[in-house]
Amino acid sequence: MQDDPKTLVSTEWLARHLNDPDLRVIDASWHMPAAGRDARAEYDGAHIPGARFFDIEAISDKRSELPHMAPPVEMFISRMRAMGVGDGHQVVVYDNSDVRSAARVWWTFRLMGKTDVAVLDGGFAKWQAEGRPIEDMPPVLRDRHITVQRQAGLVRDVTQVAAASKLGDHEIIDARAPERFRGEADEPRPGLRAGHIPGSTNLPFGRLLNKDGTMKDPEAIRAEFEAAGVDLSKPAITSCGSGVTAAILSLALERIGHRNHSLYDGSWTEWGSFPDLEIATGDA
Repeated sequence: MQDDPKTLVSTEWLARHLNDPDLRVIDASWHMPAAGRDARAEYDGAHIPGARFFDIEAISDKRSELPHMAPPVEMFISRMRAMGVGDGHQVVVYDNSDVRSAARVWWTFRLMGKTDVAVLDGGFAKWQAEGRPIEDMPPVLRDRHITVQRQAGLVRDVTQVAAASKLGDHEIIDARAPERFRGEADEPRPGLRAGHIPGSTNLPFGRLLNKDGTMKDPEAIRAEFEAAGVDLSKPAITSCGSGVTAAILSLALERIGHRNHSLYDGSWTEWGSFPDLEIATGDA
């Protein structure tokens, strides 16, 4: 793969730069409740040397009843300063999760106007499999000033997505499993209707990954979007269950040079809970 410190870097790249003074590594592991895993406890037991832990649930908008919505600017600033992450840093985000949650934190940094941030290709599993160093010691944290400029165009709310669904002027791409998209499987969160946003297309995030968890090359990514029926000439809105795996689609779009994309933060957890919003079932 071609390393790009603004999107995706290899384990080899991180190993070469691990001791750079302005590198900050972040463990962004997050798990679905049914997985029965404790991301923080796993981080405490083993992580890439110097890595900080980014708690996706804790660093979120507490004013919202929806899960892990993007944090307010003030919270992001205070939490990143406390973690010693700030201006002038190259950030590399990884995870040890089946849902590849590092992409969500990559997107969160982008939302806050920070572009020197990349996902570690293959994550912690690949790093460990290659016998690279790990530790269980917490990093030494020093406060670092951080400047944030929120990029409102990278996120969409339910009203904007409803308009896009009605007008058909965006490609709404759903990262969930096909049976959930078609409305044939129950949602993992109780009380949600089954189905998908009318006019959306289905591209399960796993189709963008190789067997070892690394991301496919740009040509193969483009082919997957096209095979799913996505018109890449249109602006895109990515969606999923609760805004985590949608970010994998956003990262993939960025990898192929598609710059006009945003993420529906509430995703199906929000859409599926509103009885007055139309839903579709079956294939797109």
